[in-house]
Amino acid sequence: MNLDVLARYGPSLVHGLGTTLTLVAVSIACGGLLAIPVALARLSENRVVGSLAFAYVYFFRGTPLLAQIFLVYYGMGEFRPTLQSLGLWSFFRDAVNCAAFTFTLNTAAYQAEIYRGAIRSVPRGQAEAAEALGLRRWTIFRYVIAPQAAIIALRPLGNEIILMIKGSAVASIVTVLDLMGETRLAFSRSFDMTVYLYAAVLYLAVVEVLRRIWNMLEVRLTRHLALRA
Repeated sequence: MNLDVLARYGPSLVHGLGTTLTLVAVSIACGGLLAIPVALARLSENRVVGSLAFAYVYFFRGTPLLAQIFLVYYGMGEFRPTLQSLGLWSFFRDAVNCAAFTFTLNTAAYQAEIYRGAIRSVPRGQAEAAEALGLRRWTIFRYVIAPQAAIIALRPLGNEIILMIKGSAVASIVTVLDLMGETRLAFSRSFDMTVYLYAAVLYLAVVEVLRRIWNMLEVRLTRHLALRA
């Protein structure tokens, strides 16, 4: 291990890690907001709405994240005049914005399926009992279905965040100086492979911290189930 390389490029790697965490946090938050209506659309009895939601989920879950970010980063340039007229070109000409936009669309598709599966996992009898009490459909969903579905979705949602952290490395391909982007830049200057080892350690540390936090969160939110058992 070359400590000189670590001392020289360590601050850059930490800065890149901050960019990675910011990208992932924004993408997960925005993707979660988008995933809720998509999940409800997937559960809709309306065939048109359900088909559109299925097509969205099918595309973003069935194609590589790398191809998606290329489509956004390079593809949006084909519509520059239109985007300029709409005032959106200043957003899409920035590589970081393109990466965040792509990650949001990608994780929203995965989160939508997580939420859909969690909602369908709640026993039907819960809703039927609430209907027997005269509660409205939205009230039933908000106070009966959603809280139980949230607990069911907790573990797979944590896995999705971890996968998003690791998958975010593709942003470096479109010149984003995230952790992997800074690592590639450091290697191009030093030709020392240990910078990739340091990057791997940082990714591993972030994943491990997140795993521990998620475990504590899951234990805290499900402690009433343990007491009931």
